[in-house]
Amino acid sequence: MVLSSTATDADVLALENQVCFALAVASRRVIGLYRPLLEPMGLTHPQYLVMLALWQDAPLSVRRLGELLSLDPATLSPLLKRLETSGYVNRARDPKDERSLNVTLTTAGRQLRERALAIPPTVVQQLGMEIAELQELHANLTNVIRHTKHVDTDRD
Repeated sequence: MVLSSTATDADVLALENQVCFALAVASRRVIGLYRPLLEPMGLTHPQYLVMLALWQDAPLSVRRLGELLSLDPATLSPLLKRLETSGYVNRARDPKDERSLNVTLTTAGRQLRERALAIPPTVVQQLGMEIAELQELHANLTNVIRHTKHVDTDRD
């Protein structure tokens, strides 16, 4: 919520003052920009995030992927199964630690990166925002993430 020094009790609950509302709408709309770019690659946005992590630092354990993406195993596992079925990743037990499941890119998964290089500039163009604005937004959102990491959101 965004509060000013003159906020009244009614203002506190005004929809347009809610940070959660702004984040939810912005998230849906930005992710919506990705959908038509990812569909030809056979990826959903969450799968794209997994691929981004792997393109940056494969192989990764399932546990590390979950940490990087802030996803629990119950959410991550089906994403990885679909990516494996699509031929983009392989999952295998770590020979040094049988309890750990590693995710590696296949040749097709590595090649997909070349097609994905066009996505960020396309999204930036569609947003119509200056790079500096997007960098500031990213820094602010990263700060929000940092400040909320300690909050247990799985208590529902």
